[in-house]
Amino acid sequence: MKRFITGGAGFIGVNLAEYFAKKGDHVVIFDNFSRKGAEENARWLTSSYSSVEIVRGDITSDVEILKRQISNGVGVLYHLAGQVAVTTSVKDPRADFEINALGSFNVLEAARAADRPPVVFYSSTNKVYGGMEEIKIVDRGQTYDYEALPEGISESNCLDFHSPYGCSKGAADQYFRDYARIYGLRTVVFRQSCIYGERQFGIEDQGWVAWFTIAALIGKPITIFGDGKQVRDVLYIQDLVRAFEMAYEKIEVTAGKIYNIGGGRSNTMSLLQLLDFLEVALGRKIPAGFDEWRPGDQKVYISDCTKSTREFGWNPLVSPREGVGRLLLWIRQNREIVQKMFP
Repeated sequence: MKRFITGGAGFIGVNLAEYFAKKGDHVVIFDNFSRKGAEENARWLTSSYSSVEIVRGDITSDVEILKRQISNGVGVLYHLAGQVAVTTSVKDPRADFEINALGSFNVLEAARAADRPPVVFYSSTNKVYGGMEEIKIVDRGQTYDYEALPEGISESNCLDFHSPYGCSKGAADQYFRDYARIYGLRTVVFRQSCIYGERQFGIEDQGWVAWFTIAALIGKPITIFGDGKQVRDVLYIQDLVRAFEMAYEKIEVTAGKIYNIGGGRSNTMSLLQLLDFLEVALGRKIPAGFDEWRPGDQKVYISDCTKSTREFGWNPLVSPREGVGRLLLWIRQNREIVQKMFP
């Protein structure tokens, strides 16, 4: 199998590439290497697996390269490349649009132009549901929670794009769905929630589980935007990789569908709870400052993953305690690399 990953040198991409390279598949990574850690990830991949090929390119401008690569026998395409932070989208909405909306459109068109169009996965986001202000939230002390949604947010929840990031990702989300209806492309959309794990060089604006863990270990200052009670269902990277593989294995069912892919109710964590866990793991107090809430930041987001369980048999297996423990171990083992990323 030949697999093509846009943004393949990023956190999710490098873990996905490793999984398929271990199986002996030919993996082509398409990346512009603008992201922190991408060069390091690519070096590690190519030195570890001979079946991984690197193609430097940009989804916003290198359309002909995209078409040529995808037409060359690609069986599955994973579109992971994108601008990933709400805060960045607010500062520069045009760049956010060009990367997430126009860039995604370019990828879709390149896939459609292939003689044998590949199966196409799109990495979307829970931000397409917006702030969900109409949903009643309760304060449970160290966490916020939904008052009357025991399983969380399902795919039938109203779309309400909030922030330029929400708009650009939401536009692509709907384009990928509609290309299945209009052109018959076998597309699958994953609305992902708080993925974390090894080889994630999280930053303050995005990837909070990894950023808090890195900052706590190497002594960088931590700022909590809001009160720290905001809750997310966190998902360990290998559980996401399994979801991609299991959805492909059931492509006759999943094609043209959208799925919420997150940790679900059993894998929720607030910012304060993560700090508590890290303090116990490190055996010391971790200082943290507080600042104003950021635009588009939901007090609670919990994925209802019932549809993915029902339709292709997927459930997350790794608990936050186990997953963050694995991440902490990886950072310790690669401390020199991490220190270089965050001098």
